[in-house]
Amino acid sequence: MAAPHSGRQPQNDGYRTLSLSGHVGFGSLPDQLVKKSIKQGFCFNILCIGETGSGKSTLINSLFNTNFDDPVSTHFLPSVRLRAQTYELQESNVLLKLTIVNTVGFGDQINKEDSYQPIVDYIDAQFEAYLQEELKIKRSLFSYHDTRIHVCLYFISPTGHSLKTLDLLTMKSLDSKGHLPFAVVGSTEEVKIGNKMVRARQYPWGTVQVENENHCDFVKLRKMLICTNMEDLREQTHARHYESYRRCRLEEMGFRDIGPENKPVSLQEAYEAKRQEFYLELQRKEEEMRQQFVQRVKEKEAILKEAEQQVQTKFEHRMLMHQEVKLKLEKKKKVLEDEIAMFIEKKANAELLQSQVSVSTPVVSLKRDKDRKNSSFT
Repeated sequence: MAAPHSGRQPQNDGYRTLSLSGHVGFGSLPDQLVKKSIKQGFCFNILCIGETGSGKSTLINSLFNTNFDDPVSTHFLPSVRLRAQTYELQESNVLLKLTIVNTVGFGDQINKEDSYQPIVDYIDAQFEAYLQEELKIKRSLFSYHDTRIHVCLYFISPTGHSLKTLDLLTMKSLDSKGHLPFAVVGSTEEVKIGNKMVRARQYPWGTVQVENENHCDFVKLRKMLICTNMEDLREQTHARHYESYRRCRLEEMGFRDIGPENKPVSLQEAYEAKRQEFYLELQRKEEEMRQQFVQRVKEKEAILKEAEQQVQTKFEHRMLMHQEVKLKLEKKKKVLEDEIAMFIEKKANAELLQSQVSVSTPVVSLKRDKDRKNSSFT
C-alpha cells in the first residue's frame, strides 16, 4: 500500500517518487541477478583476423592462460575460411562458453581483393541466425547458443611498414562491427628473468616480457577485454551492432515504426500492410505470367498454323505432282495395252498363216511324187 500523502515526493517525468516506511526486499535484486547469471553461465565470442603465422593462436592462449590446441593452418587455401571452435572454461564458480573464430587462409591468396567478404558474411550470418530465432513463435533464447561476435581482434603483421591495402579494406568493412588495435606480444613460453620464470618472447635484440606493461600492452588488453569490459562488449554487440542489423533487415521486410503520415504503426498493422502489398504484388505477377502465357500460346498457335499451312501447301503440291505422274503412267499404260493388243493380233494372224502353209505343203509333195512315178513307167 502507498505511503501517506505527506510522504510523497515531487513528481519526476510524470512518475511519483515515494519513500518506504520499512524493508521490502527488492534491494536483493542485484544478488538475484548475480545468482541467475552464475547459474546460466556466460558466452563470449572472439573473432581473430590476421594472416597465417601472425600469432593469433599464441595471443589467445596467452589471454586465457591455457592451450586451445588450434590446428596448424596451411598457406595454400584457395579462399578464406572461418573456423569456429567452442570451449568451456571455469574460473572460481563462473562458467564461460568461449567461441574462438579463426580466419584460415586470410591474406594467402594471390588476389586478396575480396578476402574480407567471407568475414563480413560470417558476422552477418550470426546476426541473421539470432534474428530468425527471435522471430519464431516458440522461441528458446534462454538456451540458444548465441554465436554473435562480441569482439574482433585484428592482427597486423609486424613488418615495420605501413598498413597493407588488405588491412585498410578489411578494417573499413568491419567499421560497424568493432575491432581493437593494440600493440601486444603473446607467448606461451617461459623464460628465466632474474630469479623467476616469466612468459616472454626472445628476439636477437632482446627479450619482451608478455606481462610487463613497460614492454607491451598485453596486460592492458587482457584487463580491458576480460576483466573490465567483457559484459559491456556483450551488451554493445546486442544493443548496437545487432540492433542496427535487425533494424535494416526488418525495414527490408517492409516493417516500419512510423507510417506515411508520421503516425505510429503497430506490428499488426505493418504485417497487414505488408501482407496486402505482397498479395497485390502476387496478383500482379500472376496476371503478368498469365498474359505472358497467353501471348506465348498465341505465338505458338501462329507458328503451328504457319507450319500447318506450309505442310498443307506441300501436300497439295505433292498431290498435284502425283496426279500428273498418274496421268502420264495411265497414258503409257494405254499405249502399252494397245501395243500388246496389236502384238497379240499380229501373233494370231501369223499363227493362222503358218498353219495354212503347213497344210498345203504335203499335197504338193504327193503330186510331185506321182508325176515322177508316171514318167518312169513311160
